[in-house]
Amino acid sequence: VQLQASGGGLVQAGGSLRLSCAAFGRTFGMGWFRQVPGKEREFVGGISYGGRTTSYSDSVKGRFTISRDNARDTLWLQMNSLKPEDTAVYYCAARNGLGSGPGPFDYWGQGTQVTVSS
Repeated sequence: VQLQASGGGLVQAGGSLRLSCAAFGRTFGMGWFRQVPGKEREFVGGISYGGRTTSYSDSVKGRFTISRDNARDTLWLQMNSLKPEDTAVYYCAARNGLGSGPGPFDYWGQGTQVTVSS
C-alpha cells in the first residue's frame, strides 16, 4: 500500500484547507496524524473502512472533518477555523484493521506541510 498526501500550504488563522490522500492498494481503516519538530507524532483523526465511524483528537474536534471515497481510493481532511497551533506536517495513514481509532497504523504517506499564520 502506498499513500500520497497533498493539499498543504500556507493559510491565515481562521482559514480553511483540505488535504487529500491518494491510496494505491487495498486500505481499511485510515487516519491523519501531524507532527511538529521536536514533538511526537499526534493523532488527528481516523475513519473506519465504511466511513460510518470517525474519531478526532480533542484539539481538532468540531473544526476538522475526515471523509473518504473508497471508489476513488481517496481520503480527505477538511480543516476549518485553522489556528497557528495547527501548523505541522500532516501525514495520512492506513491500517489493515477496519476501525477509526488512533492506532496502530501499518502504512504511512510522505507528509504535507500546513502552516497557519497569525
